Amino acid sequence: MTNMFRRICGSVLALLIGVSALWAGADDYRFEIVSTDHRVGSGVTIELRLTDLRTGQPVEGAVIYATRMDMAPDGMEAMTSAVTALPAEGPGTYLFSTDLTMAGGWRFSVAAKVQGEPETVKAELELRAEP
Repeated sequence: MTNMFRRICGSVLALLIGVSALWAGADDYRFEIVSTDHRVGSGVTIELRLTDLRTGQPVEGAVIYATRMDMAPDGMEAMTSAVTALPAEGPGTYLFSTDLTMAGGWRFSVAAKVQGEPETVKAELELRAEP
């Protein structure tokens, strides 16, 4: 009887592991800012990395469809700057150009679709523009 119980438990566990992979969601991915030198000026490059947290691997080919740069961290959400996507330079990295018109805290909001993932991957990342 114990062998049968172990086999059933093992089968149930394997099934649950398989089902959890099917339920992977947007929370299984993370955007992070890679670039570190953000000075006030025109055409500042912002480099992001998108990682699959389940594997630790970079995610290539995500379709970035919404971006916004604003000064919400400093209480000026209405102070925005246009964002332009640039060609990627490496696996899982995404480059953008923006104008950081004044020193202070900036928030970069990004939304992307990842192949095979039904949910939208979103992030609000903060950076500091230095004079």
